[in-house]
Amino acid sequence: MGQQVLSEEVEVDAMRPGRAVVIGAGLMGGSVALALRALGWFVSGVDRDMTRAQRGLALGAFDAVGPDPLADVTFICTPVSSVAALASVALEGGGIVTDIGSTKQKVVAAVDHPRFVGGHPMAGSEQDGIDASDAAMFSGRTWVLTPTDRTDSDAYARIHALVSSFGAVVVSVSPDHHDQLVAVVSHVPHLAAATLMTVAADGAEEHGTLLRLAAGGFRDMTRIAAGHPTIWLDICDDNREAIVTGMDNLIAELGVMRDVVAAGDRSSLNVMLTSARVARINLPTGAPAPESLVELRVPIPDRPGFIAEVTRLASDLGVNVYDIELSHSIDAADRGMLVLVIAKELSDLLRGGLLARGFKPSVSALGER
Repeated sequence: MGQQVLSEEVEVDAMRPGRAVVIGAGLMGGSVALALRALGWFVSGVDRDMTRAQRGLALGAFDAVGPDPLADVTFICTPVSSVAALASVALEGGGIVTDIGSTKQKVVAAVDHPRFVGGHPMAGSEQDGIDASDAAMFSGRTWVLTPTDRTDSDAYARIHALVSSFGAVVVSVSPDHHDQLVAVVSHVPHLAAATLMTVAADGAEEHGTLLRLAAGGFRDMTRIAAGHPTIWLDICDDNREAIVTGMDNLIAELGVMRDVVAAGDRSSLNVMLTSARVARINLPTGAPAPESLVELRVPIPDRPGFIAEVTRLASDLGVNVYDIELSHSIDAADRGMLVLVIAKELSDLLRGGLLARGFKPSVSALGER
């Protein structure tokens, strides 16, 4: 009888509560801190204005104020212009560092370190300050991660699991692709809302009742214009090219709409409005029921950057990854397994894409080993 070789898998304990530092005691930093504390984490708050950090302590967002050299994870929740410098300091410790900045390409390029995982939660509020923080801020919202070929796989897996535990749906894209996409769905809409608000306010100077007539549609479209302007100065600097391209596209489409209305072309107008309505109705929402999910298991190959490659492919194919698990083997011949939880109906699509790239994925029912 031949000798049996046993292999033990060691899973990344991504869900274990630990110690975290949140840098930036504002609306978003406070919300991250509250979400962490709700999961049992010990959270220290840091801000250049320590009175704000003390306010977070009083509100229960933080357990302590000041740096924590034992932190497992640091969240940088400041304007994007300061993220790179703060991340470099935080990475002098042994923990994982991530951020919540609205632009990624310049930040990720500046912080070229395996334990830095660029991030951007697509959430927020027109309210400002840590007093408006909400632990449920990220529930049901998309949280973008931007791993690179240098990103440490364990670091990525833990951040993915952690922000997923906030209730967020994680999407992974490259930093440059993130900036192009977010220009369309966030940056240009904010500037458009600000512009529409300016047009209405200018008109109100001549017609005092104009803003009193503002109905729900106008208020919904311009709500985000009430956000604090300071962060948008950095965003427009960092993502200028993509924002200008998005604004050019918006201006061109408004020109088409203007010409259709001016011509009284009811048929074309109906087609355009119907198309927009269908697209709006079909915006994705939430995660599917557990019974419609499967585990896609990918043996870890002996090459760097595999987790960025796999997660970016999923994003490019429109496959949401609802959970991720990374296990390692003590057997040198077996490098371990990456497990992705995805919708069953899309498993063949992602599996085929991975096979085409030389991976060897398998699909099983959720929780089946």
